[in-house]
Parts: sequence; C-alpha cells; structure tokens
Amino acid sequence: MLTAKGKYGLKALVHLANLRPGELALVNSIATSNNIPKKFLDAILGELRNAGFVESRKGKGGGYRLNRTPEEIKVGSVVRVLDGPLAPISCASHTRYRACDDCDVATCQVRQIMLTVRNAIAEVLDSTTLAQMRDADEEVLPIELRVPA
Repeated sequence: MLTAKGKYGLKALVHLANLRPGELALVNSIATSNNIPKKFLDAILGELRNAGFVESRKGKGGGYRLNRTPEEIKVGSVVRVLDGPLAPISCASHTRYRACDDCDVATCQVRQIMLTVRNAIAEVLDSTTLAQMRDADEEVLPIELRVPA
C-alpha cells in the first residue's frame, strides 16, 4: 500500500513537473496547493533531494525544482525511495528479499501469488514516468498489464 509519504512525495513531484524550466517552487506553495502538511513535506523533499530527484536553493529566490526531466523520473523509483520495496511481503521482494520463517519458499502458494502482485505493481510503476502522471487527466493511464493466467 502506498503510504501518505509516498502519495505526498508524488504529488509534490507532479507539482514541480508543472513548473516552467528553471522556475522554483516554495515549500509553502507546494504544501498549500496539494493539501500536504508543510513539516511533513519538508522531510519528504529532503529525501527526494538526497535521492537526486529534486534540487533546492536556499535564501531569497530559493525553493525546489526537479533535478531531472519529468520524462526521466519513473514512478517506481520514487515509491521505492519513499516507501521501500514494492512487494507486499518480504519473501516476494526483489530488492530486500528475506525468507519467511514459517514456509518453504519453493512451494509456498502465498509467496507465488505475492510475486505476481509485486511484478504487476512494478510493471505499472516502472513503466510510468512523472511526465505521464503530470499529463494524465481524470482517466486512468493507458498501461497494459500482462498478468500470467
């Protein structure tokens, strides 16, 4: 499940993706426009800066802007930075795999379905860019999902 941190981070990045090239946005402006608590947004933007998604400038005329183009930023990368692995359980994770104490990973049916879930989530998030999110209207993004039968 996407946490509030992940949701707010994506909303802030979409806000920044709507800026003109070179333009900066103040934290207060981002927070107010997107109904995000300012203090929480400060922490989130710090993490996004450390991960290289945004850059900041302090002082008069300062603020935040994207450090890469919206077309280069994959939603899956942002979610992993802010919320961790995409897998619903650790034995289905590609980046932070940890075997369960209570099952055999080779035959566990729960693990098998959670791998399918993880792969479906990853396919959607890793094939969607920030630019696609920014440009999407009220309709669902046109992504075909291939789930094994």
